[in-house]
Amino acid sequence: MMELRLRVIEGRTVPDVPVAWDPWEFQALCVEAFVASWQASGFSPVTVANDIGLLKRTLKALGRPAWDVTPEDVDRVVGTLAVDGRAPSTRRGYVQIFKGFHRFLQARKAAEIEAAFAVRLVCPVHEFNASRHVGDDSPALLPPPTPERVEEFFAFLKARIATARKYAPAARDYALFRTLYHAGLRSEEASRLDRPDVHFTRGPFGKLHVRFGKGAHTSGPRPRWVPMLDRLDLVLRWFLDDVRGKFPDSPALFADESGGHLHQGTVRNRLRYLMELEGRPAADRFSPHALRRACATHNYDAGWTWWPSNRCSVTGPSAGP
Repeated sequence: MMELRLRVIEGRTVPDVPVAWDPWEFQALCVEAFVASWQASGFSPVTVANDIGLLKRTLKALGRPAWDVTPEDVDRVVGTLAVDGRAPSTRRGYVQIFKGFHRFLQARKAAEIEAAFAVRLVCPVHEFNASRHVGDDSPALLPPPTPERVEEFFAFLKARIATARKYAPAARDYALFRTLYHAGLRSEEASRLDRPDVHFTRGPFGKLHVRFGKGAHTSGPRPRWVPMLDRLDLVLRWFLDDVRGKFPDSPALFADESGGHLHQGTVRNRLRYLMELEGRPAADRFSPHALRRACATHNYDAGWTWWPSNRCSVTGPSAGP
């Protein structure tokens, strides 16, 4: 196996990439580095193993190195999955795992890829092909759950804590989905929270420091502060005092049973599993992202004024009609 060497040109360190570097061999090394970054982030071995399999299936279906993939390739793969009758969540998983891998290449391997293959990385997943294949829980198709429906779901989760075979995961699920809803977080943002990101004394409500907030296009993570509205601070105080210590010690706020961060796919799967246990019809079920949209919709209806920025702030209920 060839090793990447570095050389210095005019005071700059640049990759010294062999001209004959095989693109598939190089991509395999990139996949190994990508997986190592998951492990360094604390994802559980089961989550890592599942995502490795999904990434490999996605890359095989695309049929070319990731840096050569075009938007038409993404359309072809996801369209084939749709024709084969694969579920919207499966199609979305293919797109998301590739997008995550491509972001990793942009952050860690862009210079090497440009030097070896004369390609400047541009992600082929964009607002058009991503939105076209989001699935049947797209914001354009389904309204967010009503406040009454959300409260019924949380009442079910709260009652389940006393009867579940494992107290800690049931209590964690309750706090996790309360956080998704009341803070309006994406599943990936919530799953990557650490315990020090909870600041009870910051502002009138307390705030969450979302260090891995979604950035625009390829800008990378965009941190922001999010207020803990609707007494979310009380839920998280209870969780940290009575529940978090029952999981292995680690920085992760919402940990899995090995102490690692929950993966965003696990969050989505847990929500689906819990709603199946709840026994409601499919029309009454919703996705993690629907909870985020419900947060925005319900707060707007209640008169809260939000200023969308890196520092998410809130002015409180308006005095107007």
